[in-house]
Order: sequence, then C-alpha cells, then structure tokens
Amino acid sequence: MPKKIEPAVRERIMRMIAEQRNDYPNPTALAKVIAERERIGVETVRRWIVQSEVDAGTRPGTTSDGQAEIKALKAKVRRLEEDNAILKAATVFFAGELDPRNR
Repeated sequence: MPKKIEPAVRERIMRMIAEQRNDYPNPTALAKVIAERERIGVETVRRWIVQSEVDAGTRPGTTSDGQAEIKALKAKVRRLEEDNAILKAATVFFAGELDPRNR
C-alpha cells in the first residue's frame, strides 16, 4: 500500500510547481526534478501537476471538486441500493406471512 503524503508536504510541492512551471519544457520534466528533490514518486508529482491544470481549467477533465462529488454520490447510490435490497427482502418475507394459504 502506498504511503500517505502529508498535506503540508503536498502544499509545499504544489508551490514549487507553480513557481518553477515555466522553467521546464513539459510537466514530466518538472515532476522528475521535484520528485527527486523531495524523494517521492515521479508519477505522483506528475499526477498532481495534471490535476492542478484540470482544476485551473487549462486542461480538460474532472476537477477535484467534481471527483469528490462523484465519489460521494456513488457511495450514496450504493447505500440506497443496499437499503432497497433489504426492503425487497422484507416485503417478500411479510407478503408470505400474510398469505392466507400459509395459515
């Protein structure tokens, strides 16, 4: 399981990305330099750069807020589907109990 990166470290790296973005030809080169300096994965930093571009509106994709909302809605749908399954099972059970043929 990947290690959890502290929010303070991520904020510091995001500031570095904003400051140094124009010094490198592409986001991958920037990610490689910062990742080596901070001793974290290159792909992690590259994904943060891409997500910051999406959040800023300079790249197409789902924003961080949108992703959080989608995740919450999926969890809500899952809970509602579980509730529906329980209610259906209860309906079948009680319908069988009320059936006069079972008395």
